[in-house]
Amino acid sequence: MHQTNFIVREPLLDPRQRVIGYELSWQQHEQQVTDADLEALVGFVAGQLVDEEGGWLLRDKLLFLDAVPAMLSLDALHALPPERTVLSVRTRDLANADTRAAVQGLRAGGVGISIRGVNLDLLGRNLAPLASFAEVRFAGADVAAQARTYAAAKQSSLRLVGRPVATWAEFDACAALGLDSVVGKLHLTPRPGNPVKGMNPAQAIILQLMQMVQNNEDVPKIEAVLKRDPALIYKLLRFINSAGFGAGREIQSLRQAIAMLGYAPLYRWLVLLLATASSSGYSPVLMETAVVRARLCELLGQKNLPRGDGEYLFVAGMFSLLDRLLGLPMQEVLDAIQLPEPVVRALLARDGVYGPYLALAEACELNSNLVASMAAALGIAPLAVNQAHLSALAWAQNVAA
Repeated sequence: MHQTNFIVREPLLDPRQRVIGYELSWQQHEQQVTDADLEALVGFVAGQLVDEEGGWLLRDKLLFLDAVPAMLSLDALHALPPERTVLSVRTRDLANADTRAAVQGLRAGGVGISIRGVNLDLLGRNLAPLASFAEVRFAGADVAAQARTYAAAKQSSLRLVGRPVATWAEFDACAALGLDSVVGKLHLTPRPGNPVKGMNPAQAIILQLMQMVQNNEDVPKIEAVLKRDPALIYKLLRFINSAGFGAGREIQSLRQAIAMLGYAPLYRWLVLLLATASSSGYSPVLMETAVVRARLCELLGQKNLPRGDGEYLFVAGMFSLLDRLLGLPMQEVLDAIQLPEPVVRALLARDGVYGPYLALAEACELNSNLVASMAAALGIAPLAVNQAHLSALAWAQNVAA
């Protein structure tokens, strides 16, 4: 399958800043995305995110896709789980009777429809029967009038999506107004007024363990440090007994668990744990973004770099958001743990051997037209980038589970 477009993703956040879904769109360098491109996106996504048994690899996440009338009758749509699929349709397209009929057919089959560019005053009467979501443009000006309009719209069982929400103040206003979710990249900007938390005791122990694993310390020494945090022991044993290691019997001792896991997988598990142990007030979306970014970095490097570099790429991706997860400056995070010099260069300047892969993974989160040139510089084809992107997104759901 020849592709020239790149997938970019935006998270949909609920009022508690948890990721409830993703909006995927095509980005084409300096060209208009055509209707045929949008049709191809549906087929590609269905092929990547639905497994052979028809299982949905994004688990409980919704998937929002831009829709044009020609897409509404695509066979590929039937491969996507209707209860997890939402097509964004423009109001002007609904003026066409055939399009309205196609939308009603999809709604009857359980597919979500989101209306874009809508006049909320008309929703109750005309459009609510066609849609399950309505995209609203949040404007900070007349909040009281908006509140009344949103309240009326919500009575029609529509779920309201605020877009684009550019600042944390707008996010808080949307939550207060009762919007169900917002689309935006807020998690990539620090939240003002969030006190710097520093590291909690669990994270300090995890960092110490990471250092010990890197230094190839003896298992009994690692075991002794782990024993200082019973919650960590519980998590490690639960992880190893549920991760399909094929032990054939339950692992009950720390020493067995460490020996069975091996140092490289233990280090990766500790990296993931360091982020999840965050007590920062807005970690759910940050955590998921960090996991996707880490896995995507690793997958992007597979073609060009030696296999052993995968762990370092994973660490670079994960640590790229660790300053925000910990509420510490990046330099302070790097002072707390000795990382290989190429990883430090990637984190501080996006250069060196790993930096370009981290920069490409980050670009997949932004509609910035940089993805094409970055991928070309690394010799990675659009299809390979897109497959890695969706694979990383699915992998992150398993980690969360």
